[in-house]
Amino acid sequence: MPKTRRPQPAKVRQAVLNQWRAHVDYAAALTPEQLAEPSKLTGWDVRTLVGHVAFTVHTVQVRAAEPVAGVEAEVFDWMTASPTAASMVDAGTRELVGQGVVLADEVAAAEKVMARYGDEEPIAMRFGGMRFDDFLVSRIVEAVVHGDDLERSTGREFPHDREALAITVRQLADAMAAKVPGNSVELRVPPFAAVQCVPGPRHTRGTPPNVVEIAPKTWLRLAAGRVTWDEALAEAKISASGSRADLQEFLPLMG
Repeated sequence: MPKTRRPQPAKVRQAVLNQWRAHVDYAAALTPEQLAEPSKLTGWDVRTLVGHVAFTVHTVQVRAAEPVAGVEAEVFDWMTASPTAASMVDAGTRELVGQGVVLADEVAAAEKVMARYGDEEPIAMRFGGMRFDDFLVSRIVEAVVHGDDLERSTGREFPHDREALAITVRQLADAMAAKVPGNSVELRVPPFAAVQCVPGPRHTRGTPPNVVEIAPKTWLRLAAGRVTWDEALAEAKISASGSRADLQEFLPLMG
């Protein structure tokens, strides 16, 4: 059984394109001065962060060119394996930026690859083949998380595609339920997701004894390691009730 829910492939394809195009428009509106400013990701300026978005789009071409035997991995595996590739991602990003990568061109090239892939067709990943629709979900998560990174870095709101945001929130909530299975805590990220997690007494009816409610952007930042549980609590961005409603030991989910 899949560890994270599988969105409708047609919605996935449209959402990833919409989110990428939002990135193209957002980057085009940044001034040279804004691009030169430090980003919220250590060691990267805003230009490099935009280049990293291009890198994540560029992987569609790269992975499509690699041999693949079959489907071995799913979105949860990619999420939990992401931190292990940090140095490779940094080097690849800097190389593309140095080459003058153009985000719009990468999106156009990725769209051509998408046109020739079936939803269930396998595509290579560094830890095994993945269904193409799952691979596109991973690109959505990247695009949404880094859209938020840009928002935090520039102070200008990022216009997320609503479906892309919803898919990302649900994938991350499902990843929590898969990482810490159980029924003692209900994690709510309205209006997109509600899952049960953490071992302990099972809730059967009425209001669960342990409830955590978080807004979508805060959930993104917690799951991606952009803010800590204590920081979000201190800013009153988490509503947590019950003796087990503390998820800090299980976060972040990805890096």
